[in-house]
Amino acid sequence: MGDGSIFGAILPLLLMFAIFYFLLIRPQQKRQKKVREMHAALQKGDKIVTIGGLHGKIDAIDENLVVIDIGSTKLTFDRQAIREVTNQD
Repeated sequence: MGDGSIFGAILPLLLMFAIFYFLLIRPQQKRQKKVREMHAALQKGDKIVTIGGLHGKIDAIDENLVVIDIGSTKLTFDRQAIREVTNQD
């Protein structure tokens, strides 16, 4: 009789964890993986958009910093500030 009540109490908790995992945790991990891959693939000449909405082209890049050419000016940003690559293939 005690075994059934323990199983009955643990089953809803396991079910809630599974729902949280598949609806919240797993999609977030996939997004983070895509962002890491995008940051690793950045190269000179890529057209990019920063988190702040600045559009430009990568002029120079190293491990942590990116120099972005926005026409007449060059600005330095952290690599993590790049939101997306907008190259037209």
